[in-house]
Amino acid sequence: MNEAKPALAARNFPSAEEEASAQPPASLYGGPESAYRLAFTDTDFLLREELRPVRMQLELLKPEMVQQEQGIESTIVIFGSARVQPAAGADAAVDAARASGDAIALKRAEGLAGMSRYYDEARRFAALVTVRSREHATPIYVVTGGGPGIMEAGNRGAFEVGGKSIGLNIVLPHEQAPNPYITPELCFQFHYFALRKMHFLMRSIALVCFPGGFGTLDELFETMTLVQTGKSRKRPILLFGRDFWTRLIDFDYLVETGMVSAVDMGLFRFVETAEEAWDVLAAHYGFDAPALEGGGDAEDL
Repeated sequence: MNEAKPALAARNFPSAEEEASAQPPASLYGGPESAYRLAFTDTDFLLREELRPVRMQLELLKPEMVQQEQGIESTIVIFGSARVQPAAGADAAVDAARASGDAIALKRAEGLAGMSRYYDEARRFAALVTVRSREHATPIYVVTGGGPGIMEAGNRGAFEVGGKSIGLNIVLPHEQAPNPYITPELCFQFHYFALRKMHFLMRSIALVCFPGGFGTLDELFETMTLVQTGKSRKRPILLFGRDFWTRLIDFDYLVETGMVSAVDMGLFRFVETAEEAWDVLAAHYGFDAPALEGGGDAEDL
């Protein structure tokens, strides 16, 4: 009987996975106080303070390697408030606040209801990006922070047209779960804000920012700072809702007081609709150029 010959490229040593799965029998050194476990299977060891550099490296590597394996090269980042609801939910919150007789709660609910149109625009924009870029040599994938509100709208828009999208969640003191529209194999969880923000920008060809609070402002201004200082390549930064942004931030005053240069106002531009945002990106990157040169209009969503 002939024995099977070993493959020429067979492993010379067992893999780490094989070693980790080979459970040793219970022994004197099998208890929780024992240091006998393999270092890379020892959660208590990996969570030690001194292992922070290793954990940071893992948070860099895991999303990077998974996205490489999924063939993701280009993304559009959608930032915005976790509190913005679709119109139906926002209207219900107004009715509940009115019924409660709480004037402060009612004013807040009415303010959020006025923002609900941005949920719809984020949802439409994500669908537009997914459909229009589907046949590109390098498709564009929507990436969000993975939570509710505008983030949910972005993932939902891509999901509803059969596309993949990415969610970069972060562990927070209050409970937060990923929204249900993220592609499961592209739903990540981070401990470190810095590495999460790095992953937002590593593949992004544009940043699209909807109204939001401190987190949204942090992400927006960090991106603008990186571009302004030349640490990151210039890319379109689109702010949805001129009225919101110009009331929130007096950009002209920043220029008047010399805090920024007039040329820095070119780092971003305002848009109002999903179609307008896509047109800006299409003009910047020439997405629709071949179809237009042939005499036809870009395909409608």
